[in-house]
Amino acid sequence: MGIKSYNPTTPSRRNMQGYTFEEITTKEPERSLVTKLHRKAGRNHHGHVTQRHRGSGNKRFYRIIDFKREKDGIPGKVATIEYDPNRTCRIALINYRDGEKRYIIAPEGLTVGMVIESGSQADITTGNCLKLKEIPVGSMIHSIEMKPGKGAQIARTAGAQAQLAGKEGEYAQVILPSGEMRMIHKECKAVIGQVGNLDHMNLSIGKAGRNRWKGWRPYVRGAVMNPCDHPHGGGEAKNGRGRTPVSLWGQPAKGFKTRKRKKHSSKYIINRRKK
Repeated sequence: MGIKSYNPTTPSRRNMQGYTFEEITTKEPERSLVTKLHRKAGRNHHGHVTQRHRGSGNKRFYRIIDFKREKDGIPGKVATIEYDPNRTCRIALINYRDGEKRYIIAPEGLTVGMVIESGSQADITTGNCLKLKEIPVGSMIHSIEMKPGKGAQIARTAGAQAQLAGKEGEYAQVILPSGEMRMIHKECKAVIGQVGNLDHMNLSIGKAGRNRWKGWRPYVRGAVMNPCDHPHGGGEAKNGRGRTPVSLWGQPAKGFKTRKRKKHSSKYIINRRKK
């Protein structure tokens, strides 16, 4: 996958970059795996805004992704590599031998015509899905489950990969993309390889309007608001007021630990991301 630049026909176009989409093999998704995506615009079921700066954006349809990889022992052939507007990585359409079709997250190096498989009999090759107890120590993995049978939750974004560092008892030690080392049950599944579209992090958006296409509305700094709208508001010019930076609701914004002290999953964390 490559990144292309545009001719500077406008000031915003000068620094704008886009994908070459050379790895995409079709523009039409599989209709049986596409569903409508309801717009929420950052609001809950009461209509109250619970996430600011969301709204508008281009219309999208959701592609149903197989995060559980339950078709053990049934080989599937990669039919297409497709673009998904709902995620940063690419997706692959798999035609299984029994006639069923499913989408999966496309790992780096997966091409049309390759055969993938799930289950204990699968080889340790890119795109195959196995339980952590069946994967050799040191392997690079992605799309990792946190609970057996729940489906992949970890390392699903473009370019993400984790490393299986060791196994002890019922748990395996996995180094996550953030640098955190965490214990995950060995019955959880993971996919061999690294998520594709590695150049996504190098893409330059180029203009504010492109964020509007994605559904992100403008963000306004608290320092330019009125005192009634934000704790940083008021004052003449850039008056810092000498106070600790806080959020709109007064929670400290720098260095304050927001994780619950007695969270039940803390016992599975061996090394935190921030030491």
